[in-house]
Amino acid sequence: MNPQSNYRCVWLLAFVVVFHQRNVQAAPVSFRNDVMAVLSRSGCNQGACHGNQNGKNGFKLSLRGQDPDLDFDTLTRDTLARRTDRFRPEDSLLLAKATGIAPHEGGVRFDRQSLEYRILRDWMAEGMRFDSPNTPLLRKLEVTPRQRVLIEPAESAALRVRAIFSDGTSRDVTRLTVFEPSNLGARVDAEGIARRMSLGETTIMVRYLDRQAVVQLAFVPARPDFVWPNPPEANEIDRHVFAKLRTLRMAPSPLASDSVFLRRAYLDVLGILPTPDESRRFLADARSDKRARLIDALLERPEFADFWSLKWADLLHCEEKALDAKGVRIFHAWMRRSIAEGVPLNEMARELVAGRGSTYSEPAANWYRSLRDPQTRAESAAQVFLGVRMQCARCHNHPFDRWTQTDYHSFAAFFSRVQYRIVENNRRDNLDKHEFVGEQIVWMDRSGEIKHPRNGEILRPRFLGVETPKFASGADRLLALADWIADPKNPFFARAQANRVWHHLFGRGIVEPNDDFRASNPPVNAPLLDALAKDFAEHRFDLRSLIRTIMNSRAYQLSAVPNDTNGDDESNFSHASVRPLQAEQLLDALAQVTGVKPRFPGYPSGTRAGQLPGVSANRGRRQRASDGERFLTSFGKPIRLLSCECERSDDTTLSQAFQLITGPLMNDMLGDANNRIGRLLASGKTNAEIVEEFYLAALCRLPSAKERETALAMIARAKDRRAALEDLVWGLVNAKEFLLRR
Repeated sequence: MNPQSNYRCVWLLAFVVVFHQRNVQAAPVSFRNDVMAVLSRSGCNQGACHGNQNGKNGFKLSLRGQDPDLDFDTLTRDTLARRTDRFRPEDSLLLAKATGIAPHEGGVRFDRQSLEYRILRDWMAEGMRFDSPNTPLLRKLEVTPRQRVLIEPAESAALRVRAIFSDGTSRDVTRLTVFEPSNLGARVDAEGIARRMSLGETTIMVRYLDRQAVVQLAFVPARPDFVWPNPPEANEIDRHVFAKLRTLRMAPSPLASDSVFLRRAYLDVLGILPTPDESRRFLADARSDKRARLIDALLERPEFADFWSLKWADLLHCEEKALDAKGVRIFHAWMRRSIAEGVPLNEMARELVAGRGSTYSEPAANWYRSLRDPQTRAESAAQVFLGVRMQCARCHNHPFDRWTQTDYHSFAAFFSRVQYRIVENNRRDNLDKHEFVGEQIVWMDRSGEIKHPRNGEILRPRFLGVETPKFASGADRLLALADWIADPKNPFFARAQANRVWHHLFGRGIVEPNDDFRASNPPVNAPLLDALAKDFAEHRFDLRSLIRTIMNSRAYQLSAVPNDTNGDDESNFSHASVRPLQAEQLLDALAQVTGVKPRFPGYPSGTRAGQLPGVSANRGRRQRASDGERFLTSFGKPIRLLSCECERSDDTTLSQAFQLITGPLMNDMLGDANNRIGRLLASGKTNAEIVEEFYLAALCRLPSAKERETALAMIARAKDRRAALEDLVWGLVNAKEFLLRR
């Protein structure tokens, strides 16, 4: 090729590049795809700023940009378009405040050389046009990396976000993306560089316009001397748990001792302690499979149904004000019977969602008795059965999940035809309109619709996140919803219930909070949750089968004592969690140790706290609460007004300390002449035998040599043998080892 030809080629190439650049620059700014992204990236439409329900200083934007049409009108027409200037864009109030030229309570959001500034300025200069109908719409985001483990000295990761549009085009939108870390472990700058602030794991919500994605980063210490201990794996649970721990250079703790495992298993499965004789037999058993044998035996005991129906009663609003005392007993008995008979959890859910008829003859109908409007029913069903908290989407698109306001009210449309016939209401007075005493009939009307709160459109019922078949106008919507929730192919149910059971056995869920599955709250171990859900569905949603699988894993049986690598771990199940006994467990444990059962008005003598159907005892309005009731209230028994385990409190309070140290219930239990102390003294037991009995009763282990020596010396010195034994028992039940599940 001669020099002249070379010159022509270079000139042609330069012409093509310049022509392309001019066309790119000449492309008009899209209000939906560019301007709205700038408003979000700069934080203008956040709830703390102009996205607030009332706006700020007269300037109101839709929350997180959910309504571009409204925002366009606000910017171009509201208050005579004083915030934007198409003729002198640089002098516009919008840019003056954002760049700090004019006073702005929100501070400087970007500078005059930024991409954000250029987009807003060019949009105004182009005439502040709204997008044409054929403007491509955002379809999805591609984020890289989605997951990364960064081992010291690595301390940053470059996140890249690409937007895919409806016309098949894509572009890098990293600079206009909102990055929201879930904790202070990382900080993301405007260019998408995530930098370590502290060691540990962090989740970063990535948001561009109305699409979201999640990035999970783990900043791991180098630990150059770390060697994976290669612990044995009992089942698939261990494979997934240990794989994650190995990636994080974190070793699991060793197995818990037999006495700790024994106490843990009884409390987790039955809600009670083993008897001294049961503890002796287990501790003396030399068989290698004794833990598996114990798990099998516990799952067949009647106390299993007592304890796990208590958990469901907390979720299903089983309380006396809305259901009345008779309704509570009937509803709780149905739950307990279903669990005792091994009814699959999806079938229990089906019966609850489709429930109707008399609340006295059809127990499942009581669930609707406390949920008096379609929105509350929808929120409760989504949270309990699907693990989805939809409350945020009632008034606006969910800020941290994919659910829109339309999704919310379309799901609520399933419940719009639930009606009540109050057969009688014998409430004690007319002051509390939410109290019902008497039979009610839950029935389905043939009409009744939900309208979209923003545009008044009638919404047809729609399942969450999947295609929904069309319903005839008179179709029974609740039966269709019940069948979908119970369907083994339902994308939510198995995961939500497996995670809930895991939460109860480990003290935290794989997703935590355990009923808050959302894009911005991913599982800490997704393969583990997938495996659990799959196994649960394959075993026909059998609660006992799921619990048996989890408890037989090595992960469940680990000690709570941390090692040098896992001391800071709170989410990856590298060691057992230490947590307080819940109210009913603690009161029943005290009753077992002392041999004195508290009385609950209206219930037979000997009723345990874990067997109580409702919240309040059956007593008159002027009758004071019993000591047992006050004890349960002090230790966090919920009043069951929420569809959530979060209502149950385990916070330590002064009231709890009073109850245990010098409360009337504790004094009565210790001072009862016929309690365990009195019976052991009457039987002629030696001091050594009595000390051993109480250690086994309270802590499920024999006393150490030093503990035995100290206790026997204290009793020998005492002038009053019984008083000394009361002091011993008081010390045991106030010890951390007794009060905590380890």
